Amino acid sequence: MADPRGFLTYEHRADRPKRPVPVRILDWKEVQVEQDSATLKQQASRCMDCGVPFCHQGCPLGNLIPEWNDLMWRGRTDEAVQRMHATNNFPEFTGRVCPAPCESSCVLGINQPAVTIKQIEYTIGEKAFDEGLIEPHLPERLVDKTVAVVGSGPAGLAAAQQLTQAGYTVAVYERDDRIGGLLRYGIPDFKMEKSVLDRRLDVMRAEGTRFRAGVEIGRDITWDQLRRRYDAVVVATGATKPRDLPIPGRDLSGVHFAMEYLVQSNRVGAGDEVPDQINAEGKHVVILGGGDTGADCIGTANRQKAASVTTLAIGKKPPEDRAEHEPWPMFPNLFEVASAHEEGGERNYLASTVEFVGENGQVTGIKVAETEYREDGTRGPKEGSERIIPADLVFLALGFTGQDSEAIAEQAGAELDRRTNVSRGEDYMTNVPGIFSCGDAGRGQSLVVWAIAEGRACAAAVERHLVGSTLLPEPVAPTDRPIDLL
Repeated sequence: MADPRGFLTYEHRADRPKRPVPVRILDWKEVQVEQDSATLKQQASRCMDCGVPFCHQGCPLGNLIPEWNDLMWRGRTDEAVQRMHATNNFPEFTGRVCPAPCESSCVLGINQPAVTIKQIEYTIGEKAFDEGLIEPHLPERLVDKTVAVVGSGPAGLAAAQQLTQAGYTVAVYERDDRIGGLLRYGIPDFKMEKSVLDRRLDVMRAEGTRFRAGVEIGRDITWDQLRRRYDAVVVATGATKPRDLPIPGRDLSGVHFAMEYLVQSNRVGAGDEVPDQINAEGKHVVILGGGDTGADCIGTANRQKAASVTTLAIGKKPPEDRAEHEPWPMFPNLFEVASAHEEGGERNYLASTVEFVGENGQVTGIKVAETEYREDGTRGPKEGSERIIPADLVFLALGFTGQDSEAIAEQAGAELDRRTNVSRGEDYMTNVPGIFSCGDAGRGQSLVVWAIAEGRACAAAVERHLVGSTLLPEPVAPTDRPIDLL
């Protein structure tokens, strides 16, 4: 390391700078701004050059974090960009939307605030484009094999780029009218402006990846037809089936899934006309679910000038410090304040939703009760603690239960697990030879960084299947246990 005493010299952690709340809620531009170079250099110097860098263990991509921290400290941005892209196709995405499990594993975090890994990653991603350090990576030779990637979220894009750069002819199919999947329609602009996605897609097009938007596999083209047309098929359709809450009043007008709301908002931001758009202006908004999707609804509702925003979570408020059963370097369940929470709204815990109440078919409130933890290990509403919270709009942000189509099972014979994920083996291949599954479609709802990691690993498995060997990064065996982000 350039400064082996940096973590002693600069004990203070300078978190990522953001625009002031009164300013940023007036528009849809990104909340985050770049950190000045002097502060960034100081923060990079806090990296300890650990004997065993546990940040590698925390990052699903295995990012070479100490190396590019050191290079940013030295001002060698071009080399830092190369180190970053050796393991991560899209640092400009993860630098914005990843919850940074690497920071939870940072050795410095044992007794000091962890290194600002995510902020440094964000800066590397931006400087890569700002300084013209990103150029199309053209393959040295072309391989006489074709691959279809179904789904253009982070897993599909990562798999497509890896295979394209290796010389394969790759076509990415997306059922929506624009490429990007979750990155396009699931993430609000105030977290990641779509120009960030578009500039990366331009690079991929220049490399040779072909994109086919507005084509739904299973309807426009059957899965069996696709399999016969291509040498291999990668299923990266995500986990888009939302978890419902079947309680009295669920059919009232004004109760929506969170993604329905966010997708409409993103479409309007892209210039589309959305008839009967769900709009929170002047309304009392209640969000069920305290995860990232719920926070995105908070930020969106505040920008639409909601009268009030309330979040209800059925469980206990997470602790602000690590619990004993989640010691370092585990990723802890902590009370977090996202940028959207800073912008206003009330957060309620131990709130069990009992019923949606309404008048003339329109929701007017939510009956909630205090969550009671019972001796048998179950939990539920405490009798006699009911109250009604006014609500004109309710958004269900309760997570996802798997991919939302069984067409691949019916048309291609691929097996689904009990959560409707597309089952696969340690080589990412399904029970149908030549069809692979990666990202949320295979592991269930998870993180963008996991999706990229699985896309990269799946690409290596595809190449090994097609030609018998691979020079792409070796796959990590997928886990059967999905990560629950509730």
